[in-house]
Amino acid sequence: MRVLLGQIAPVIADLAGNLEQCRGALAAGHAAGVDVVLLPELAVCGYPPRDLLSRPGFVRACESAVQALAAETTTGGPILIFGAPAQTPEGLYNGAFVAADGEVVAVRHKTLLPTYDVFDETRYFRSADANRPVEIRGLRLGITICEDLWNDPELFPSLRYTTDPLSSLTGCDAIMNLSASPFHADKANVRFALLQRKAAQANAPILYVNQVGGNDELLFDGHSLAVHADGRLLGQGSRFETGQVVVDTTAETNEQLVDLADAEEHARALTMGVRDYATRCGFQEAVIGLSGGIDSAVVCAIAARALGPENVLGVTMPGPYSSEGSVRDAYALAANLGMHCITLPIAEAYQAFRRIVDERFTGRPFDVTEENLQARSRGALLMAISNKERRLVLTTGNKSELAVGYCTLYGDMVGGLAVIADLYKTEVYTLARWLNREGEVIPQATIDKPPSAELAPDQKDEDSLPPYPVLDEILSRYLEERADRSAIIACGHDPELVDRVIGMIRRAEYKRWQAAPGLRVSSKAFGSGRRIPLAKRWTEAK
Repeated sequence: MRVLLGQIAPVIADLAGNLEQCRGALAAGHAAGVDVVLLPELAVCGYPPRDLLSRPGFVRACESAVQALAAETTTGGPILIFGAPAQTPEGLYNGAFVAADGEVVAVRHKTLLPTYDVFDETRYFRSADANRPVEIRGLRLGITICEDLWNDPELFPSLRYTTDPLSSLTGCDAIMNLSASPFHADKANVRFALLQRKAAQANAPILYVNQVGGNDELLFDGHSLAVHADGRLLGQGSRFETGQVVVDTTAETNEQLVDLADAEEHARALTMGVRDYATRCGFQEAVIGLSGGIDSAVVCAIAARALGPENVLGVTMPGPYSSEGSVRDAYALAANLGMHCITLPIAEAYQAFRRIVDERFTGRPFDVTEENLQARSRGALLMAISNKERRLVLTTGNKSELAVGYCTLYGDMVGGLAVIADLYKTEVYTLARWLNREGEVIPQATIDKPPSAELAPDQKDEDSLPPYPVLDEILSRYLEERADRSAIIACGHDPELVDRVIGMIRRAEYKRWQAAPGLRVSSKAFGSGRRIPLAKRWTEAK
């Protein structure tokens, strides 16, 4: 059997544009003479459509699109399998439509509906009661949708499901899997291991197609896979790019899985995420506050890769405690990238704010209040440029800062997209060095200098925070690994420091609720995948 995996990039609710992408894959399948063209989960409407599924008009428009796409199939042409919402008298399902000879000939529904982390499918869909193979043109095809395969007890000991949809798909020539599987670090290896195990279980090849692109904070890396029943890799799609892969399930090939270094994976994922978020929200240009530090430098480099350096404006905003090197390093970065940079000093705005509140604050010492007035002066300037010039403000805070609240609401948190909000500070440095692998992009002085917010005399981040390597290890164990206080201490960390860090995470929750959406690259990002109450009294037991 020859199958074309159509690795397309659906845009949420762009039904006309998504249909064009589906037609392109179908045409490529015709040209290649394949038996089946396989497209991703909810390819017609894009994933995740979220509460658009609650709009009857949206669902009806999807139904019309399904019929229009099915009509594109021709007698003797490839069978087309694609995803779309499936409305039935019983309710709405996440559907896989099988079309041939100009019409829909079969529909199968998703059985396992994920409701954890970033997923919330039971909010919208009913679960299929049963699944059975589709018999068509002498082929017996098992059709599954994304999560239907993600229930292996050895890979996932905390089994979420009691049903295994694959168990009813016996004697199939192949298992087709339509996916919209979000990216996170090491996801490629996890997927491949899962598909190898499931192919062995089904004793049949598995053809897995995944969508590409950034939809809000979720990034989809593509990397569609075809795995033989014996575990051999028959074919794979590109990473973070659209494309088509033609696979022969009887071929003797044994490809090697494409694996990327963490920094390259992060760079490609974030570049795609910035490009797609900006363009899908109607922005062609971006503006970034450049402090001369590592975070804003990396965000600027990613934005230049995503939108083109000519479409990125850097703004230095020196204040009373800014060093000469900060402005110099910002302009060096702009020169390296070939982008425009301007300077808007904040001293006058900051002093004006001080004068307004001086009487109210008489007798009280300089503290974080005055520091934050500087950051908020900068935020106001960036938003003014955004309003006037229709530029997307990209925020520059990293995950370490967001975790412990080392950031200013309505100041450096101002913006439309938080590019590195899911990278720890140590990962930002690793990414900077990767960006410099073929020559200086991030100025070496920016990499070498001690991190500082420069909101007070001789200020350094380590005046307020533990060293980033220590902080990031505690954060990673607490956030990604879900380790509790005692487990983190057992790894050799000082109990008082662990308590302090956990307390900062807890107290900063209200800030993160108001943060710009952040691009997700880890297995546990702030945002839709974290649902911690604000008004609560539970704390880690000592």
